[in-house]
Amino acid sequence: MRKRRGGPGGAAGRAAVAALVVGAGALASAAATAQPTEAQRQKAEPCAACHGAEGRAPLADTPALAAQPKQFITTQLVMFREGNRKNVVMNALAAPLSNVDINDLGSFFAAQAAPLPVGAPLYADAAAAGRALTEKLLCTQCHGAELKGQQHIPRLAGQRADYLKAQLLGFKAQTRFDMDGNMTSAAQPLTAADIETLATYLGALR
Repeated sequence: MRKRRGGPGGAAGRAAVAALVVGAGALASAAATAQPTEAQRQKAEPCAACHGAEGRAPLADTPALAAQPKQFITTQLVMFREGNRKNVVMNALAAPLSNVDINDLGSFFAAQAAPLPVGAPLYADAAAAGRALTEKLLCTQCHGAELKGQQHIPRLAGQRADYLKAQLLGFKAQTRFDMDGNMTSAAQPLTAADIETLATYLGALR
């Protein structure tokens, strides 16, 4: 995909964000698949109000965290803590988190079973249209062959469709934080119908 020129905060801002991602990756490197501890479970309890028990979100506009790559979770928490990614609730919750806290939260949610898709299975033509869009946009190059995410790149398969739609609209409007500009570039040619089709397809994947 073509990378958008510029980006958040110019070259210096991108360098600073890149350094944060490297730090988040270091946080995620140890015991990524270990069983969660009781201490980790207790740290995750405040998250359940929005993200659901064990990260299986009950709210349509809130992302599921269960089975997301650990490095993705730690990276996003660092982004919220440092104010690079903006959300009033998440910025406030992440502000006091230590690196140890962030590592523990990443471990906890990454170890959970992936949520089942919400809603009825797609008809064959709707599934084919969604799959065609993922192929056209080369989604698997970054998000993995089965769109389960990898390293600091999120799982899309089975994510809440309304949340995915909101993020794609944000990338298209260039209001959603995008570290390297790839998602912003990919979203520009998408129509509203494309975004609806793509979000619905990804949300239905097991």
